[in-house]
Amino acid sequence: MATTQHQRAPGGGQPPGEPVRVPFPVVDEVARHCAQDAEPSTVHIEIHLPGRVDEERLRSAFAAALARHPRALMRERPRGPLARRYEWELTEAPDTDPVSFPPCAPGALERARAGALDRAPALTAAPPLRLDVVREPDREGCVLLFTVHHTALDGPACLRLAATAAEIYSDSPAPPSPAPARPAAAPLPRQARTPALARPAQVAPGSPGSAPVPGNAMLLAELPVPRRESGAPYTVNDQLMVATALTVADWNRAQGASGADRRPLRITMPVDDRTRGPEMPIGNGTRLVEVGFAAAELAPGADVAALLRTTAERTRALKAQPRPQLGHGAGLLTVPLLPVAARAALTRGLRAAAGPWTSTTLLSNIGRIPYPLDFGDAGRATAVWFSAPARMPRGLTFTTASTGGRLHLALRWSRTLLGERDGARLLDLFTRHLAATSSEAI
Repeated sequence: MATTQHQRAPGGGQPPGEPVRVPFPVVDEVARHCAQDAEPSTVHIEIHLPGRVDEERLRSAFAAALARHPRALMRERPRGPLARRYEWELTEAPDTDPVSFPPCAPGALERARAGALDRAPALTAAPPLRLDVVREPDREGCVLLFTVHHTALDGPACLRLAATAAEIYSDSPAPPSPAPARPAAAPLPRQARTPALARPAQVAPGSPGSAPVPGNAMLLAELPVPRRESGAPYTVNDQLMVATALTVADWNRAQGASGADRRPLRITMPVDDRTRGPEMPIGNGTRLVEVGFAAAELAPGADVAALLRTTAERTRALKAQPRPQLGHGAGLLTVPLLPVAARAALTRGLRAAAGPWTSTTLLSNIGRIPYPLDFGDAGRATAVWFSAPARMPRGLTFTTASTGGRLHLALRWSRTLLGERDGARLLDLFTRHLAATSSEAI
């Protein structure tokens, strides 16, 4: 995340009575430029608990968690037509209560999931997230379902807020969280035997219906974590990456996509180097890298073992290379030489023009959840699902996390690209290819 800058009074102090102002970091500004109501940029997170939380205790615990992470208490500051920056205002307390308890009724979870994809929290009220505590009469326990505006926060930052709320709710501080692994710097290996500027394959359209509704749809699944031999040179993340690449390649061939056997695939992968402890920076803190695959590497009958080793080399090197969060060009779009409105129009135009060169899909692997998420008498989390936005032109994302030795997968797609049956078919393909990366199958 960019270092925060506070507006100061002439004597060096904060102007009395005014909220702290923080200019939008590059990631936030680019996201704000490209925001649209048709495909809200939301991150959905759901935490499944075996018991039910007490309403007042949870409200109190979440309010205390926000106080411990005041960077989450942000709202977009009003600006004039010639303003050259977006700015966050940091508030001392929430503008509105982000916690709600919808009525306990059949279908409540599906409705909450749909709301997480269709309605983004307002940026003009702090915090830019909401938490629905979902209960159903025929389902034990409850689900804490977060909807996060991705212009302001990412999934790991929201999970840190949830972890702090759990610690306060249960009055049991969590053990120290391990720091993320940072591989030693290494030269970039050969990404793929294709020109660097080659147009990547896009996910082939499916059957969204005669009158597709704008927005995203989602499918959740619980899968076994693929096994690896002790000392294997690749990680579970590499297994997920290979399964994703093979899934999209198979899908495109089955759909008869033009150039399916010639165009490379590029998969965007978020990398998060932040500490997971209470001091974790809150906001959009991941950087994006792209893992490339040549079409020949993903041909039918591909050598999965060799592909895993090659992918591991690529991801290890990409993680080790220092790089701005959105690459070297994005910062130029946010230099405040022109008013925000002009830069927004330019950014949207460039995004549309670059659509054919957008990466094929996104794989966001949160990994093993680093917190116990222990809510005392309501129990510890038994499952945690995330889903990342899937707006066009990419149109499809894969998001994974693991809890209790199980892999929790969310497939999220643009409803203008794919239909419900297409999502089910992609899940079948992914399940089969992930199983093929297991040590028993290689």
